[in-house]
Amino acid sequence: MASDRPKRAKNAAATREAILHSALAAFSRHGYDGIGVREIAQAAGVTGVLVNRYFGSKEELFAAAVELGFADGSLFEGESSMLAQRLAAKVISKTEKDVEPSDAFLLLLRSAPNPRAAEILRDSIARHFERPLQASLRGPKTGERAAMILAVCMGLSLFRNVIGSKALTDANAASLLGDLKALFQRLIAASASRKKRNS
Repeated sequence: MASDRPKRAKNAAATREAILHSALAAFSRHGYDGIGVREIAQAAGVTGVLVNRYFGSKEELFAAAVELGFADGSLFEGESSMLAQRLAAKVISKTEKDVEPSDAFLLLLRSAPNPRAAEILRDSIARHFERPLQASLRGPKTGERAAMILAVCMGLSLFRNVIGSKALTDANAASLLGDLKALFQRLIAASASRKKRNS
């Protein structure tokens, strides 16, 4: 029914914001290939023409939604010595049994099969997570180690939050956090012996 549709925002900034949040929710639920501009516009209470006026194309709208989904930079705030703790705590809190998977995670999971969407996701992940993480590391192979840390985050999120691996969902949260922190710390740290081995 028309009365169930959201009312169109009254100013340009609010309209753009409404479209963007509608797009983030829609792409997270359906993936890049599973939803169209018309459906996103309808959920935002606007027309498809207006969406294209603000964002140009579905691809540009997706890129803007990815930026919104990946905008949290709090992982890299604070003491670098606490990075492993922050990473582990974030992953554990985001993958608890009653916690819905994040929009950023679902964007990645459901849209990556599309080659262009995967390229947009990869670029955004590199800017928001991989490069800042790499910059905080010292020693050899910082790029590899940063990518491995992110792969562990994504893999644990997948197994714990989506697949529901009992070994991980039933694990004691404090114990799992400790193990994850130790794993991240090992990847973050660059010992003298590793430097010698890789030089």
